[in-house]
Amino acid sequence: MLNTHIDETRYDAVWRASETYMRARKNDVHVPLSYGFAEKLLQHHPDADRDIVLLAILLHDIGWWSIDAEEIFTKGFGPNMMESDVRFLHEAEGVRLSREILEALGWPEATIAAVGTIIDGHDTRREPRSLNDRIVRDSDKLWRFTVTGVSVACDWFKMTPHQYADRLERDVALLMETDAGRAMAEAELSATRRILKLHLL
Repeated sequence: MLNTHIDETRYDAVWRASETYMRARKNDVHVPLSYGFAEKLLQHHPDADRDIVLLAILLHDIGWWSIDAEEIFTKGFGPNMMESDVRFLHEAEGVRLSREILEALGWPEATIAAVGTIIDGHDTRREPRSLNDRIVRDSDKLWRFTVTGVSVACDWFKMTPHQYADRLERDVALLMETDAGRAMAEAELSATRRILKLHLL
C-alpha cells in the first residue's frame, strides 16, 4: 500500500540551502512547479526512489546561478540551444553545487551520486538512464504546459502564448518520457489554452 504519511520536511533544509541558487532564470518559479509534478508522477511510479527523484528535481537547475544572465538567454535559448556550452555548464555546475549542499546536510553518498548522475545531462543527454531519470525529465518539462510556464517561456523564445502552446502540442510526444507525464502535459496544455483564451488570441 502506498505510504501517504511521508515526512516532506526532510527536504526543507535542501530548499533553504539552495534558495540563493534559484534566483536565476525564474527557477524560483520553475523548480517548485516541477517539484509538484514530480510528486504526482511518483504516485504513478511507486517503484521509483522518492529521495533521488525529489532531490534531483529540486536541485537540477541550480547551476544556472553560475552563468551570466545575458548568456543564459542569448546562448541557452538560441539556435541549437541543447548543444550550447552554457547548457553543459549549467549541468556541470548543478552537479557540483548539489554535491556541496547534500554533503553539508548529511545525505548518503549513494543518494548524492545518483542525484548528480541525473543532473548531469538532464537537458543535453538524449536518453534517460533510469526510471528516476525519466520522472525527473518529465517533471522538468511539465511546468512548460501550465499557464505560468507558457507565460514565462513564450518570452524566452520570442513567441506569443498561442505560438508557444502550438509548439508544445506539436512536440509533446517527443518531449515526454512516461505515459503519465504525457497525459499530464496534454491536460495542462488544454487547461492553459482555455484559461489564456488561446482560441481567440
